[in-house]
Amino acid sequence: MKLDAIDLRILDAIQRDGRITKLALAEKAGLSPTPCWMRLRKLEKAGIVTGYHARIALRRIAPVASVMVELTLANHRQSDFERFERVIATIPEIVGCWSVGGGIDYFLKIAAPDIDAYQRLIDDLLDRELGIERYFTYIVTKTVKDETVLPIASLIGSP
Repeated sequence: MKLDAIDLRILDAIQRDGRITKLALAEKAGLSPTPCWMRLRKLEKAGIVTGYHARIALRRIAPVASVMVELTLANHRQSDFERFERVIATIPEIVGCWSVGGGIDYFLKIAAPDIDAYQRLIDDLLDRELGIERYFTYIVTKTVKDETVLPIASLIGSP
């Protein structure tokens, strides 16, 4: 789907405020409300807008240990990757998982109440015999930047 400047303004606005009113979105897009709403629905139907979410300041509610893990599987058959990914998808504490190229297979982002809970989670993964060859743990000590707004215009080469 080819996006024009109006589509980009709509996407930028809803990334910044998923609860924006129809009227305010139309103003930011430079359209009247009905055509703006129709464009938003078109972006949703095309699968470009996949959902609306709230950002939660979890540390204000409960203690949390954020942990990044790099992980390598012992075997690299498609079935090994599929099995691992199926299990990972079911574990709520694993809030991000990326398959990557290079010397490792996956990066995981884990949110646990504390380091002991994190270690129990890792021990459970190892007990499941998912073919984990090695893993390296990195405790997040400070979040420097954690953006959810993507620079869409610059990524698609639009001014």
